[in-house]
Amino acid sequence: MIAVLWALVGALVLGRSPVMAQSEITPELRRSLHEIIRTYLIENPEVIAEAIRGLEEKQRLAADEEAKQALRTYKKALFDDPSTPTQGATNADVTLVEFFDYRCGVCRRAHPIVANLTNSDGKIRRVYKEWPILGPESVYAARAALASQFQGKYIVFHDALMEARANLTEQSVLEVADRVGLDRKQLVRDMERPEIEATIKRNFELAEALRINGTPSFVIGDTVVRGARDLQTMKNIVAEARAAKK
Repeated sequence: MIAVLWALVGALVLGRSPVMAQSEITPELRRSLHEIIRTYLIENPEVIAEAIRGLEEKQRLAADEEAKQALRTYKKALFDDPSTPTQGATNADVTLVEFFDYRCGVCRRAHPIVANLTNSDGKIRRVYKEWPILGPESVYAARAALASQFQGKYIVFHDALMEARANLTEQSVLEVADRVGLDRKQLVRDMERPEIEATIKRNFELAEALRINGTPSFVIGDTVVRGARDLQTMKNIVAEARAAKK
């Protein structure tokens, strides 16, 4: 922003080309230009806000473009990783991938919205990406959830963890496991399986490649959605994903 103002001042005040050689700027001129720029920004503070908005939009577009490229590169790992839990109809025409953390309050609030969306639609395949970013307790919960697959209870355990009112600790995670009928001893053993660590590591790599910076985040069709949305917005994104396939 300052560089642009320098160029404009050179053009408007000095009647020169906006591109000024550094050798043309004397110390006295530099001080004068600094004062002109400072005065201009004080009198027109909205220029700063406009510049920040422009920069944020530019960064968002760059992140979206990188995410689109990553979607093409990591399509199989994102949608068809055999170690990743899934739910939905075999004839689903839209896939929704969710990156989440069980200790994320926004994830918990978004949980019934996503469940409503997928249950009412009937043709959405849901992919669960465990992304424990909020500390050791989150990692423990994610490992336990992935281990529950070996007892065929991932979905019910996932829902119970998302709906748990207590702050999730190692002890409370195991108590939730007891409530949904998991064999606690087997669960703890299965949590140490190397494939669970590998799955979580791949999820972190995917999130980084997609420029995802927080939970919850979603991939719906070819669209990356960062943050929670209301039900109608989610339905609209699903409809757009469907239309793009026709």
